Amino acid sequence: MRKILFLFAFLGASTLSAQDSIPKKLVQNLEFRAIGPAGMSGRITAIQVDPRDKNHIYVGSASGGMWQSTNGGTSWDCLFNNEAVSSVGALALDPQNPDVIWLGTGEGNPRNSNTGGAGLYKSIDGGKSWKLVGLEKTRHIHRIIVNPYNPNIVYVAAIGNPWADSEHRGVYKTTDGGKNWERILYRNERTGAAEMVMDPQNPDKLMVNMWEHRRNPWFFKSGGPGSGLFISYDGGATWKEKKDDSGLPKGELGRMGLAIAASQPSRVYAFIEKKGKNALYRSENGGENWQKISEDENIGNRPFYYAEIYVDPQNENRVYSIWSVISRSEDGGKNWEVIAPYSYIHPDHHALFIHPEDPAYIINGNDGGLNISRDKAKTWRFVSNLPIAQFYHINYDMETPYNVYGGMQDNGSWKGPAYVWRADGIRNDYWEELFFGDGFDVSPDPSDNRFVYAMSQEGNVGRIDTETGYYKMIKPVHPENETLRFNWNAPIAQDPFDDKTIYYGAQYVFKSQNQGQSWALISPDLTTNDTTKQNYGESGGLTYDVTGAENYTTLLCIEPSSLEQNLLWVSSDDGKLHLSKDGGANWTDLSKALKDMPQGAWIPQIVHSQHKKGAAFVVANDYRRGNEKAMLYYTEDYGKSFKNLGASLPAYVISTVQDPKDESLIFAGTQRGLYFTWDKGAHWQKWAKDLPTVLVSDMKIHPREDDLILGTFGRSAFILDDLETLRALVKTKRENSLKDFHFFAPRDIYKVARKRADGARFPADGIFKGENRSTSLQAFIYNGYEASDSIKAKHIKFEIINAQGDVVRSLYRDAKEGMQSYSIYMSAKGIGFPSKNRSLNDTNEIAPLDLVTGTYRIKASFNGLSQEYSFNYQPDPRLSIAAEDEAKNIAYQKELDKSLENLHVYTDWIKSAQTKLKIAQSIADFQLDEDQAKAFNDSLKPLQKGLKKLEERVYGREVDGYYDQPKTLQSQYYAVLGYVGSGWDGVPSQAEILKKGYQKSESEFITDAQAFQQKEWLKFAALRKQFNLELKD
Repeated sequence: MRKILFLFAFLGASTLSAQDSIPKKLVQNLEFRAIGPAGMSGRITAIQVDPRDKNHIYVGSASGGMWQSTNGGTSWDCLFNNEAVSSVGALALDPQNPDVIWLGTGEGNPRNSNTGGAGLYKSIDGGKSWKLVGLEKTRHIHRIIVNPYNPNIVYVAAIGNPWADSEHRGVYKTTDGGKNWERILYRNERTGAAEMVMDPQNPDKLMVNMWEHRRNPWFFKSGGPGSGLFISYDGGATWKEKKDDSGLPKGELGRMGLAIAASQPSRVYAFIEKKGKNALYRSENGGENWQKISEDENIGNRPFYYAEIYVDPQNENRVYSIWSVISRSEDGGKNWEVIAPYSYIHPDHHALFIHPEDPAYIINGNDGGLNISRDKAKTWRFVSNLPIAQFYHINYDMETPYNVYGGMQDNGSWKGPAYVWRADGIRNDYWEELFFGDGFDVSPDPSDNRFVYAMSQEGNVGRIDTETGYYKMIKPVHPENETLRFNWNAPIAQDPFDDKTIYYGAQYVFKSQNQGQSWALISPDLTTNDTTKQNYGESGGLTYDVTGAENYTTLLCIEPSSLEQNLLWVSSDDGKLHLSKDGGANWTDLSKALKDMPQGAWIPQIVHSQHKKGAAFVVANDYRRGNEKAMLYYTEDYGKSFKNLGASLPAYVISTVQDPKDESLIFAGTQRGLYFTWDKGAHWQKWAKDLPTVLVSDMKIHPREDDLILGTFGRSAFILDDLETLRALVKTKRENSLKDFHFFAPRDIYKVARKRADGARFPADGIFKGENRSTSLQAFIYNGYEASDSIKAKHIKFEIINAQGDVVRSLYRDAKEGMQSYSIYMSAKGIGFPSKNRSLNDTNEIAPLDLVTGTYRIKASFNGLSQEYSFNYQPDPRLSIAAEDEAKNIAYQKELDKSLENLHVYTDWIKSAQTKLKIAQSIADFQLDEDQAKAFNDSLKPLQKGLKKLEERVYGREVDGYYDQPKTLQSQYYAVLGYVGSGWDGVPSQAEILKKGYQKSESEFITDAQAFQQKEWLKFAALRKQFNLELKD
């Protein structure tokens, strides 16, 4: 199967006409790198296995697409990369043709961080391509069932939008393979289909839990009159609601888990949320009558988030419940045992697959990723190469190489390298967990990034020593011990003028000038302080669920200006925007200036402009109240007026960043991917195709390296190296100045030592390797010439020129149309040790020599046109190598290389002589009779043997198996080079000793080769004359 590729290229355009977009061929090789991590994965929502092959697994993730493994989970491909959304709520395979896959978008776990969908998709080729087949407005689909006898009949359980009233929910049915849909079960605008099962022996019998629920930013309610259990015996034409007269609980009901025993379909289980204790009910007559079996606390605890139960397909008494942990009953649901506790595999479970023919084979999906068991849940293998982490925030430090920081949904706060100077990519092991819980913003101390500030829910914040793990809680408290309201994703900010000063937000802004040792209150309540929306302590409905997720009337963002000291922008979750110009002494409410923003909208991000004082971007969204309007506001007058730059974007906005060098280049992270504008919002273009559609929750531009860093909510982190090429592109777009041949300035590079990867040297296929940045020079060239006979040049010529003006290397690369990226290794031309297999006609330049660090120029030429730029080849900052030592090392390499000239003369002659002998043999076979040809060829054998012996002194013998070669010229030469080429700090004495030994061997070889040439080789001419062979010398 294909390996996961971690290159993502900008290819698509959206929201603007072709003449306003940057053409595909211009930007086709500007590539994002997916750096991971995958060791802390993300929420899995659906699992299916191909019935023809138990190693062919499909998994859907809450916000990271659908993935497949064809080898039992060793390696993975994403099959749902570029559709409208990345959230997967349900998967189903056609039982008759498993290459037909149904995928429902929008996860069915309506927590505060849920991501919505865009309808139902169908693939008929195993996920290679997809077609949207309807139900676009349902937003969240939790179950799909295909009729096993008639696959054109498909049922879809749409849970619907948890944030707003909507009629687009309930159970839908198609009888023509998705061409047309009929809603066959509906209750009201707040009640969706939360669970649906089909009788394995009667596909016309369906059981459905309809669940009334509503999520608001400030409260969640599970349960209501719309909830209930419904049964149909005629494929959904009619339904019967089961009530307390059948043994179900009285009163208001909530979410249910349903399961029918495949081995005995009359046995049905229902885990029911109700008033009082939630309980497991069981029916022995197919759901007609019910009996409460257990209220064991080990059945489940948070039905809104997980309420699913599963029956062993071969044992009707073995029942699994997935919730915060995994529990199992062996006696028909009466007693329960936790089999996967919190400390074992990641908690919060949402999906379970039990193989129908092998119930010991179980696959589990939870908030931390995927686990596979082959022994009935006794042991589990965690899948550590699914990069579907859900980042809330992303940040960086100023190390070289720099690190990326971020907090993930239910997976803590992490630090990992943006790139590594070592082999084998960016492994999971290079990512370091800093703080657990739900992770949010992480802020490294700019004075010493050994220390970081990291957060978790309920406003918890600590200062962590990343070297020792020493942790100190620094969460502020009110000076009068007043209750503070911290958002689920509370704001923290580093002061750009004072490394010791940080800010933190509850409903107030707190300021610490001593790294969190103490705090000062510097603002009044900057929210609406609407007390009617502060009852989050009662949140949950039938089952309390008070985790901090519904904390409201809280601050979301604190943005200190880097251009004006003491200027602070602050926003809230209830539509408030404030500005202070004096460090918090006074505050101005700017909310009313956001004239077309719905009152009370969420304002998660403010980014001040680095180009102009008083300018800032304000991100707002209101999807939590059912409004998906795109809002990205901009002000240039300290918030007196705003313009919505994002009005034409097709999805609500989560994040933004403005390029610090080009004020018109702005990026917008939306629920449906990354967009950018090159004209300050007049037109937007989607970064699409190979950068997956995913919610971009945060992004930063590294100030030193000009990298665009993305934190995504579902596909981990990405980096676009060096924005300078994109800046140049958009500049040529504005000025209409792009040439048919355009070479873009390369970035500086380092001459680095590369360390081996940690852990296994040969890790095979199961290990995650994030895409690393190349250490070679990256040359971007736009070639506007179409391939034709009129273009004589077939190659682009590159020349590396040193500070003295000498061309130290020339090389050629194929000229292709469009934007191309060429990787050029920094080395200098030389002679190089003779290659045994290189043709004598090969004229390509050899570049075996290291280059000294310093300033160089690179020139690119094509079709009579050329451009050149200077760049710096910088020393490894981790090493302390004196410039004079490096120069001595390079000079020694050159001297050693120069000494090879004479050796080349004789190795080339040996190759030529061997070729002549082969030609002579062929001519003899053609011109002479059989006896004469044999006599001639036998006479050549001493010459062939003599040449072979000379060749073996250079390269060694060719033998099958392992042969410990005696010293050869090649081994002696590379032994010397191993000392001078493996380091750059001068020349060790060992090299000089070995060099003398090599030179002695080389001199002896040349003497012997000359003797052979001047004596033995003369016999060849005599033999040709003797046998009257016509052969040119």
